Amino acid sequence: MEQHSTANSPSCLCLGPKQSGKTQLLSSLQSSGCITNVSHSVPTIGTNIFTVKLSETATQKQVNASTATSSNIGKPKPVGNAGFRRSMKNPTITVMEIGGSMAPMWSNYLNSVSKILYVIDTSNLCQISAAGVLLYSLLADPRLQHTKFLLILTKMDLAYRQMRNEALLMLQFDKLKKQIRQTIQIVETSSITCNGHQRIIEWLSLP
Repeated sequence: MEQHSTANSPSCLCLGPKQSGKTQLLSSLQSSGCITNVSHSVPTIGTNIFTVKLSETATQKQVNASTATSSNIGKPKPVGNAGFRRSMKNPTITVMEIGGSMAPMWSNYLNSVSKILYVIDTSNLCQISAAGVLLYSLLADPRLQHTKFLLILTKMDLAYRQMRNEALLMLQFDKLKKQIRQTIQIVETSSITCNGHQRIIEWLSLP
């Protein structure tokens, strides 16, 4: 199979099983607003591109850290730093969503990926085992050994509280963390209430 060209591909991907809520989540993050109970999206066949505005506070910290580092080593780079500041005036990140139906082809998009948003629908416990298998295959890919993962438990507005614990138990998450090299963080979200969205944006804003 021909490998997908990653020359112009975003370094951040959003993956997860079919109908896990990826499109609604990214649409909500892109528009900086919540969706309504009647909002719906068509299952993604292929890919979608979203531009998400980052946290200005987090990106400003990166600017300050960069400036301090240049000063400490005695080799300031005013041109580079100026360009960095300009790019941080309206900081954004491009996220590529790849449909769950394309899971057999995800491996074609994994070159030069630094961050992955992995979305699981907590209101659908029947889907979690399959979601775990897909997640394990990503974590085992040599190209992603240094990639940061954010495990996003979506649709918490439809799930009872215990579903979070049940989902992590079904994923054998505690055991998984001891066996992998990657850093995985967890956030609970709802595109209806926007709970957890700020945490996702802050995570995306970090280097």
